[in-house]
Amino acid sequence: MPYLEAVNSPHTRADVWNVSNAHCRAHYQLLAEAEPDLLCRALNLFALQFLTPQQVNVQRMDDLLSIDIVIDGLSWHRAQVIAEKLRNLISVCSVDLQAVDCAWNEPAQAAG
Repeated sequence: MPYLEAVNSPHTRADVWNVSNAHCRAHYQLLAEAEPDLLCRALNLFALQFLTPQQVNVQRMDDLLSIDIVIDGLSWHRAQVIAEKLRNLISVCSVDLQAVDCAWNEPAQAAG
C-alpha cells in the first residue's frame, strides 16, 4: 500500500487569461442586502479561482452590508471579470472596483 503524500498546490493560480498583463492589487467595494449567506457567496467567487484575499472587511449597517475585499496578483481584466460576477449575485446592490499599485496607467475605476 503506497504512503499518503501531501499534495503541494501552487500558492497562487496563474492568470491564463492575460499572462503578459501586469498584475495589480484590486480593491472591491460591495454594497449588498444583509443576507446570511451573501459573504460566503461573494468569497466563493475568489475561492473558485484559487485566490485568497489579503484583506476582507465587513460592516453591517441596518439592512445592508458594506464589504471591502483587497486581493493581489490579478490582471485588470481578471479583476473586472470577478467584479462582474459579484454584480450578478442576488442581493448585491453595487460593486466598485479600483486598481491599486498597477504597473500601467489605465483608468483604474469600473463602477456598476
